[in-house]
Amino acid sequence: LAARVPVAMAVDKPRAATVKPPRATSDAAQRASVAKDYADVANQAGGCCVSSTPNRSAIGYTEADRAVAGDADLGVGCGTPVRLAALKRGETVLDLGCGAGVDCFLAHEDVGREGFVVGVDMTPDMLAKARAGAEKRGLGSDVLEFRLGEIENLPAGDATMDVVVSNCVINLSPDKPRVLREAFRVLKPGGRLAVADVVQTKTLPEHLMTNEALSC
Repeated sequence: LAARVPVAMAVDKPRAATVKPPRATSDAAQRASVAKDYADVANQAGGCCVSSTPNRSAIGYTEADRAVAGDADLGVGCGTPVRLAALKRGETVLDLGCGAGVDCFLAHEDVGREGFVVGVDMTPDMLAKARAGAEKRGLGSDVLEFRLGEIENLPAGDATMDVVVSNCVINLSPDKPRVLREAFRVLKPGGRLAVADVVQTKTLPEHLMTNEALSC
């Protein structure tokens, strides 16, 4: 499998071997905190990760991308994994933590009606926005489907995807190795993984090692 993994953001200097990753009090607590924060984003009730729309070009979105994305771009991504993936017509794509569907809609533009796009998210509020966005764009379940699920337990069969993309989501998982195992499980032989995410390069201060801080 060809893993195309850019570092979208870094902190100060390369990560040292002594860096200790943050840890939530429990996996369930971290997941609940993430779900609440992103439900707030979906409902326009706040959220700590949202960037302003003018900044979207700085992480790779073109004017054409922004026109396709429309109100599905909630400002919570940190890159453009769909562009990195170099999608082809007719390919099947899965988006880890799809949110309101921004990268799914961009992926559909590339793979066309001959292809198929699946978005997976654990937040019902986000999926409601994504499904409403698909309906508004006239995209039916024959070309695009949004599924409720966790990225550590993907609702997809083995070797069913040509490409897996993820935009600033894996960092939120309490079990990142499992996320990657699941991504490789659903990829076909020779498939591609394209990820834009944040990385930790030094030990965080204690006040940032809480469930609430880890949710963003």
